[in-house]
Amino acid sequence: MDLTNKTIWQHAAGDTDRDYSELCIKWDAILNGPGRAGPWPDCAKPLRAAEWSARKVTDLKRFAEDMKDGDLVVLRIGTAIVLAAGQIVGSYEWHDEFGDIDGWDLQHVRRVRWLWKALGSPKVFDKYALKQGDTTQRLNEGPIREWLSSLAVPGDAFTRPLVESPASQEQNEISVAEISEFLFDQGVASTSIKNLLNEIGELTRIAKWYQRSSKPSEHETVAYLVVPLLRALGWTPQRMAVEWNHVDVALFEQLPRSDQSLRVVVEAKKMDNSCLTAKPQAMSYASGKTGCHRLVVTDGLRYGVYVRTEHEVFHLYAYLNLTRLRRDCPVYECKGAEDALLAMAPEWKPT
Repeated sequence: MDLTNKTIWQHAAGDTDRDYSELCIKWDAILNGPGRAGPWPDCAKPLRAAEWSARKVTDLKRFAEDMKDGDLVVLRIGTAIVLAAGQIVGSYEWHDEFGDIDGWDLQHVRRVRWLWKALGSPKVFDKYALKQGDTTQRLNEGPIREWLSSLAVPGDAFTRPLVESPASQEQNEISVAEISEFLFDQGVASTSIKNLLNEIGELTRIAKWYQRSSKPSEHETVAYLVVPLLRALGWTPQRMAVEWNHVDVALFEQLPRSDQSLRVVVEAKKMDNSCLTAKPQAMSYASGKTGCHRLVVTDGLRYGVYVRTEHEVFHLYAYLNLTRLRRDCPVYECKGAEDALLAMAPEWKPT
């Protein structure tokens, strides 16, 4: 690859707990946050008022203004791993559909035409070949530049059309009242729906209080956030076991509780930790239990519901954020709040 007169950037795609590089590569984009305050530069003042550091605001400015069309960028995790390399296309954008990437609001977007992808085998360098710190930084001279210059990139890779940005339904926000109507139409009991309406508001208040104060432990998350939601959806204590054979919460179709009657594995993480990364652990608990057709991963506020396919693979079926109710989740190409709640209810059956 010719690096003559090229500005090269390094950009972080999460951290060791939360890696969203696959989404960046899938959508031909790099992401930055926080994005809840709106597009740059109008977001700068409210972010400072919310006590975000001057360093973070400068990082967003660098991302939105200093990066230029035609610059090169490497996508990194940590200080030694590169997952993709590409060329910046166009100017800064802001997309609300990236407002919940496993709990992070990353609506600040730059489009990237990826020229090299790791494809399951990342390029690993010596430790600290990349700089720590800010999400977006200029790349120093060193082994990564040398590696980039050695890459053989086909000429048509520089003209490949970009993947279209994820698009949601025109009215993607959904109210609790609309969710209740949907659940009723799908056969969920009226008592469960009434309990759910009362519980969602209370759970959201509790979760926001935790966010303002000390974060709950994993056990508190289960006790005060996860179990109350499952109870509201209609699961009874007899069919809901906490810490059952190492499973945080196990849900059963019938008694007695057994591997054969297990239907749902719920794996909880501490609040504001990545919940989707809990999928492998939940899958290990479901392994060999053919009747277990659902996995639920959660941090008490966000819920990812995975459904077993006919090929015995769990795919992300629906995603729910109690503080950001959406009809669908185009970034993850899955269903949204109403289908997630339905899929967590006892009445739901695989089709």
